[in-house]
Amino acid sequence: MRSLLHPLRLLAALRSRHLEYGRRHIAAFVGLGALLACAALGGVAWAAGSDRIGDFLSRPAWIWFPIALGGELVAYLGYTLAFHEVTRIESKTRLRFLETVALVAAGFGMFLARGGFAVDHEILERRCDDRSEARLRVMGLGMLEYVILAPATCAAACVLLVRHSTIPTGFTMPWAIGVPAGFLLAFALMLRRGWFSGSDGWRGHVGTALDALGLLDRLARRGAAGLRAAVGMALYWAGDAFCLWACLHVFFGRELPIAAFVVGYATGYALSRRTLPLAGAGVVEALLPFALLWVSLPLAAGMLAVLMYRVLNLWLPLLPAMVGFRHLRATHA
Repeated sequence: MRSLLHPLRLLAALRSRHLEYGRRHIAAFVGLGALLACAALGGVAWAAGSDRIGDFLSRPAWIWFPIALGGELVAYLGYTLAFHEVTRIESKTRLRFLETVALVAAGFGMFLARGGFAVDHEILERRCDDRSEARLRVMGLGMLEYVILAPATCAAACVLLVRHSTIPTGFTMPWAIGVPAGFLLAFALMLRRGWFSGSDGWRGHVGTALDALGLLDRLARRGAAGLRAAVGMALYWAGDAFCLWACLHVFFGRELPIAAFVVGYATGYALSRRTLPLAGAGVVEALLPFALLWVSLPLAAGMLAVLMYRVLNLWLPLLPAMVGFRHLRATHA
């Protein structure tokens, strides 16, 4: 009976607030994330072939491991800076520095069933004047991620197209065309923003998204604050991508063109770690090796690189994520 109740309680925890999680909930979700990650990597390893994996494991360059770790540390520092600037704009109640660090660390924890943005919303909802203000800041933070990543990937895709790369155009063309089209659509909708404000249904959702874009626009107009937010998010993506790039050097001796690597990396992160449940456990491990394969990296090398990369950006941050989560629970009990 206890074995039956355990998964039922786990399903019930999906509806509860993250700050209500107990030790058993955290342990259960960590176990679920580990199971999903191992299953995904096992499937990729089967597709890559044990012989090919053995070839890339024969001469690993472990010197790149601490270098990759340094990239991930830069990524966390950058995200903390961007998070601090987005959450403090036009807000009477501001997060303390230690609280910001704890929230950023906890938001990347793989024990969050609905993703890091959900716990961001829970904390900001308690600190902001109303729920809509907290929601705007969380949405603005998510949009800032792609406002930085998407143009860089679009430029990389255009480079590959101009150079007549062997990478299929079906892989690069969506970035080269879709990103400018998306920015133009967002600009056009912002001009008609009043038509969506205060509406219900899908128009209300579009109106909320446009309000979040408006928040980023006001942040950009603040000069130094907007620059710090943009630089912080750029450091996050650059540090995280560099971590994966360094992990590739551990197993893959040859250089992968930077433009191809950027497109592969961004495609593997169709949704960011903070957006995905359980920090993307299972999803990233399944998608990222094949995204790198599509940009001409051997699947076996990509699988091994992603395995090490996830050790650095999923498993090692688990301890500080738990410490940060405990601090948040103690502060907002």
